[in-house]
Amino acid sequence: MSQTITPRQLQQWLFDGQEIALFDVREHGQYGEAHLFHGVNLPYSRLELDVRRLAPNPQVRLVIYDQDGGEVAARVLARLQGWATAMCMSCKAVRMAGKRRACNCSLGCMCHPRPLVSWWKRPVTPHVTARQLADWQASGEPLVVLDGRPFDEYRKMTIPGSICCPNGELGYRVHDLVPDETTPIVVNCAGRTRSIIGAQTLINLGLKNPIYALENGTQGWYLEDFKLEHGSTRRYTEQVSTDLAQQRQAARQLAERAGVVNVSADQVRQWADDAQRSLFLCDVRTAEEFALGSLPGAQHTPGGQLIQSTDLYIGVRQARIVLVDSDGVRAPIVASWLRQLGHEAYVLSGGIASGLALPVVQPVAYEPLALISPKAFDVNAVNLIDLRPSMAFRKGIFPALAGRFVRG
Repeated sequence: MSQTITPRQLQQWLFDGQEIALFDVREHGQYGEAHLFHGVNLPYSRLELDVRRLAPNPQVRLVIYDQDGGEVAARVLARLQGWATAMCMSCKAVRMAGKRRACNCSLGCMCHPRPLVSWWKRPVTPHVTARQLADWQASGEPLVVLDGRPFDEYRKMTIPGSICCPNGELGYRVHDLVPDETTPIVVNCAGRTRSIIGAQTLINLGLKNPIYALENGTQGWYLEDFKLEHGSTRRYTEQVSTDLAQQRQAARQLAERAGVVNVSADQVRQWADDAQRSLFLCDVRTAEEFALGSLPGAQHTPGGQLIQSTDLYIGVRQARIVLVDSDGVRAPIVASWLRQLGHEAYVLSGGIASGLALPVVQPVAYEPLALISPKAFDVNAVNLIDLRPSMAFRKGIFPALAGRFVRG
């Protein structure tokens, strides 16, 4: 039976060192405007699809909230009945988040329009402005610009001449992308965060090259009235040509400094049987590698995005996170960042070749709707609701049905 929790109780739970999942069940746009600190977005529209991926253990303390009336949260509770025990709260203070006045929601600084990372102490990463980078490029001196975002983001817009190499791949592939250790490297993203993470990763790995983060990323470039490239296809090659011994050693040392330890497949199997803890098995390789085969029970969590947007893949605070790769380079690097961010992250010894197999998490049961083809009804007599994300909706619909769709 579900219960109601107060904001003060929630604050205590979030910092008592035990596992907890705090889900904001509003839609992504509402969540982006303002949400509770540590809240993970799980829209009601995707509840059955994502809840067991984000919170695989039904024994976890589960707190859900919506805007203020609790109607959506009540529907979520009804849908989860029989699968998990949930606590419900209504956060009227969400509407106040981001305003320049004191918060009265009893959650203190936990009520905020976007995730806070200001508490994370990091070194000051060298940076370069868009104008400085443009001058360097115009001079014709050797220079490599690496875009640390996923390929689909890179294709939309990037710095002219840059090469796509997502942050999770940098330590693994950089030696194939830079001619020598004297060539300056500039890492960019859309704004600034992934530029900093990518550049600092290379610095932490001990590369001798001059390394910089591009200040304000493609936004800064555009605001300086420089043209961006669109539809670019330059990217890393699938196969790494260099000997990985040096990269493995650097990644291992980096992980050790952050307190990362390796765990065996047997240990992970024991953790999977622990009904009191949540376990996430994360494959940090590329989408292409994951599609060719991974460990049963693993989810695809591209390394750079797992660092940048952990809550898209991990919905439980204080959960165990085990990272997997096939090379001994990428998983330790990503784990080092997660450890610095306060997560209990480990690296699986043997990686993909470890033989580990965990149960595959199935979505919460739902009642499927009957299927019908467009030929079976009069398109002029019905409204069609497109449930895809807005970006997919804007890309296009079936030509014969244009003008008949309503965005859901």
